[in-house]
Amino acid sequence: MRLTVVGCSGSVPGPASPASCYLVEADDDDGRTWTVALDLGSGALGPLQTYCDPRDLDAVLLSHLHPDHCADLAPLHVYLAHHPDGPSHVRVVGPFGTTSRVNELRGTEDPSEALGVEVWLDGAAITVGPLSIRCESVTHPVPAYALRIEGPSEREARSAVVLAYSGDADVCEGLDRAAAGADVFLCEATFTEAEHAPRGSHLTGARAGEVAQAARVDRLLLTHVPPWSDPNTVIAEASRTFSGPLEVAQPGRRIEL
Repeated sequence: MRLTVVGCSGSVPGPASPASCYLVEADDDDGRTWTVALDLGSGALGPLQTYCDPRDLDAVLLSHLHPDHCADLAPLHVYLAHHPDGPSHVRVVGPFGTTSRVNELRGTEDPSEALGVEVWLDGAAITVGPLSIRCESVTHPVPAYALRIEGPSEREARSAVVLAYSGDADVCEGLDRAAAGADVFLCEATFTEAEHAPRGSHLTGARAGEVAQAARVDRLLLTHVPPWSDPNTVIAEASRTFSGPLEVAQPGRRIEL
């Protein structure tokens, strides 16, 4: 299983990165590569094309329906529906209300034939090729899910690995379940401790580190840092609460699990 950071800017696109989008790829036993996008936030569809043809996506998995995580579903519809090689179809899995949100973003009530929407069931798993993805409801102002993705390892010594993705969340039991024992924990760190961050919305670097430490994850990849925040501050906060390897996500960062 391979993770590529497409966009990692928190809450809004930044000068160096679009909003949230992460590409996960995994090969099945027949050698076919399966490709999944975790979120498709503001500005992400353009740089996504650096890494794959959007028509080759097997699924787009949405953590929640804030625009910095789903706004580029509208241009994805256009890309799929009007490509000169003919229309294509992509599976989209998201919270209840995703269909209405897609139509709102597109400015129409006509359903998208290019985007096949399914709804998450809390605690349940779906499969996309060799990937098994379980969602866990997390604390955020709107319905939101953390995702626990299990897939084949790129290392011969192990048969399976786990990537956990927080989406947007504050500390909660669902986030703990998603992160437990993960090989890589892709975790948001929107606030800094100096901002006296309110509870129930986002994590700080320190809180992200606490969750990662308690979950005994192997590696922490901090993301969703707003363009007005200093990534070095986020790393410093997280390093005080997490003793393992950690870094802040950057566009183009690729990790083989």
